[in-house]
Amino acid sequence: MKSDELSTALLNATETAYSKLQIISEEESCKKDKPEKWSYKEVVGHLIDSASNNHQRFVRAQFKNDLVFIGYQQDDWVNAQHYQDAPWHSLLRLWYEFNLHLTRIIAAVPDETLLLKRTLHNLDEIAWKPVAKSEPVTLVYFINDYIEHMQHHLKQIISERR
Repeated sequence: MKSDELSTALLNATETAYSKLQIISEEESCKKDKPEKWSYKEVVGHLIDSASNNHQRFVRAQFKNDLVFIGYQQDDWVNAQHYQDAPWHSLLRLWYEFNLHLTRIIAAVPDETLLLKRTLHNLDEIAWKPVAKSEPVTLVYFINDYIEHMQHHLKQIISERR
């Protein structure tokens, strides 16, 4: 897969979900089925955190031969940033703009960098769909993993509303 294809995949996923998420009301975005579950606001907040962390990873991966990156405690990040108290449409706009920025970054990554097999990585720890340490991985895999993770959470919100 080439940079323009990855970029387009992320753009399409972002645009499609954004139009559906915008119709959710402020009141609905705050609701929780159970106290330990995330509200729609907190899910989008988590996706902002994911975009933020992966932004640095996708840029840094262009200047090194491995895919070893620091992880983060997703629940702690969501709680620390008080996404539940933020305005719904403000969160949506931040998530949307961050992903548009990522599409530009991805589109500019040279294809040889995307396809470079990295034998040193920690995608067994930080990827949504982990890869064994013994298996080489590419940046294409890691970017696709990001997109699939995002789509997974967006589908949770969108399909729950039906």
